[in-house]
Order: sequence, then structure tokens, then C-alpha cells
Amino acid sequence: MSRVTLRAMEPEDLDLLYRIENDNSLWNVGITNVPYSRYILRDFIASSTGDIYKDGQVRLIIENSEREVVGIADLVNFDARNCRAEVGIVIECQHRRKGYAAEALSLMADYSRKVLHLHQLYAIVSKDNFASIALFSKAGYQVTAEMKDWLYTGKEYISAQLLQMTL
Repeated sequence: MSRVTLRAMEPEDLDLLYRIENDNSLWNVGITNVPYSRYILRDFIASSTGDIYKDGQVRLIIENSEREVVGIADLVNFDARNCRAEVGIVIECQHRRKGYAAEALSLMADYSRKVLHLHQLYAIVSKDNFASIALFSKAGYQVTAEMKDWLYTGKEYISAQLLQMTL
């Protein structure tokens, strides 16, 4: 039995979303490089249908067995024609290293396979993000490519690895 569950976003998740989206220490692991206002995030929550075919993405809240919110898992860059999506995950600092991310990735793979009928999930991870590379590798993802100078930190370009999982 999993110690985490995935659920749809609720208006009450605004503070969590605001913290994560505006944590500039996370900006180097994604494509965000500007802060988001509460207004924009509230609108995002309100307008999200939860349907990856309509929104092109789905964002799910990760809760532990005590129903405490511990993070967010995303499927973005959804490609219906090729049956794939990019997966992202953020666990809040105080909940890291407890196995929540690994369990959430497993649930995301099950959801992607059984509900969305995807063929493949992938992640693009900075080459020096050893914790994330280990997490995805443990979850069954394989490093299939290295992209040179893929990510810009604001000071330098760093390479990233493409990790893929066939479902």
C-alpha cells in the first residue's frame, strides 16, 4: 500500500503552489524564471480542467498517509499523437528523503499507463542533480541522451540528461 496519494488541485492549495512556483532555488530545474502572482496562480487553479487533453498538462497534489500535502507532481508537454508527456515532481524540503517522491513517480506511471494510455514518460534533469537522477533511475527511467549546455543558470550553461521510461 502506498504511503502517498495523488489528487486534483483545490483552491486551498494556492499557498503551496505560490511557495513552489516562487522558490527561485527550483527555477534551475524547470523552465520557470519569473515569479508568479497569487492572482495568476488562483486563475490557473480555477481554469484547470484536470483533463490533459484539454489543458495539455495535469498537475496533481501529493499527500502522505496523514493527508498532509508534501509536494506536487506534473505531467506537462503532453503529446497526444506520440502518447508521451514530461513528468516533473517537487517535494517540499521538510518532506524530502522520506520516499514520497519515489512513490509519487510510481503512481504517476500507473496513472499514465492505465488512465491516460501513454506510451512514454520522460524527464529532463540537470547533469549535476544527482538526487533527481538517482530518483528517476530507481523508478525505472533510463538515461538515453545528454543535452549539452541545455540549461542556463543565469551564470553558465550546464548539460542535462534525458531520462525516459516506456510504460
